[in-house]
Amino acid sequence: MVNPSNDLAIQSSRVNVPVALLCGGKGTRLREETEFRPKPMISIGDRPIIWHIMKSYAHYGFTDFMLCLGYKGDMIRNYFFNYDWNQNDILLELGSKQVTKLNHGHHEENWRIWLVDTGAETLTGGRLKRLAPYLDRIGSEVFMATYGDGVANINIADLLDFHRSQGKLATVTAVRPPSRFGNLIIEDNLVSNFQEKPQTSEGWISGGYFVLHRKVLDLIEGDETTFESQPLKTLAALGELAVYQHDGFWQCMDTYREMELLNNLYNSGKALWRVW
Repeated sequence: MVNPSNDLAIQSSRVNVPVALLCGGKGTRLREETEFRPKPMISIGDRPIIWHIMKSYAHYGFTDFMLCLGYKGDMIRNYFFNYDWNQNDILLELGSKQVTKLNHGHHEENWRIWLVDTGAETLTGGRLKRLAPYLDRIGSEVFMATYGDGVANINIADLLDFHRSQGKLATVTAVRPPSRFGNLIIEDNLVSNFQEKPQTSEGWISGGYFVLHRKVLDLIEGDETTFESQPLKTLAALGELAVYQHDGFWQCMDTYREMELLNNLYNSGKALWRVW
């Protein structure tokens, strides 16, 4: 029998655990698109990939987002600043400039979004460190972080619970890397199926989706620190880096082909990351 009081206790333990999204890079390997917009604003279907990532966190109750802005960050600012305007039916009275919503709004109305300029050339570790005063303002010792260009069907609540059960300063999510090439399934000298970049069955790579204690920021020297180098290596050497193994769907968007793959999955109703 489910104990309602336990459910409430679990939910309350997740309140105000913020999610930092690294969205300031230039995305040079996707120059066809990033010349005009930051990579997190590239669309999957009719919404930018950053929206998909945020929706997956919000599905599990995490709606405090800290966006680490850099390259073309004004486009991300404008998207969310005008979100209500673009997602509602609106009555605009031109004379008084009074705006009235005509419908019941959208599912993202409870999101809180911190739009933080973390510098045009700042590296990933430096971007996270620049969030320190805002993390202090929220008062959470633990926060989550991931990249603004990868989607997955990770159970975020389970990830956070796993992190807490390990008692370490940091947790990284390990994922199966997508195959570099498509798989051919051959029967009787004919190709019976072709799988575009399936997940491989061997090996693990970092898929982002970190859970971090506030003290991790003390290991980051400044703007020129790459989070994936010295800070994570130090945590591993100290025995303070736990790993959450995710065998499900994960896909980054580093290239034009990967952008097409994600759009094809979404448009064909096979977007496995769409858990909401």
